Amino acid sequence: KDEKLSYRLVTSEESDPENNLISTVSPIGQALIGKEEGDTVKVKTPTGWRNFEISRLRTIHEQES
Repeated sequence: KDEKLSYRLVTSEESDPENNLISTVSPIGQALIGKEEGDTVKVKTPTGWRNFEISRLRTIHEQES
């Protein structure tokens, strides 16, 4: 389905999936590391395979204050 999601990649200690804080060691986190805008990733999640297209990336340095 076409749905826009925002995730923030964080350490496992900061992980809070209900608030879109995804651990870098989670399946989605691992799939997103090293990717660029426009890339598509396929991730096996507990509910099945999901495809994600990366439409925007921001680094920690580009975060809004």
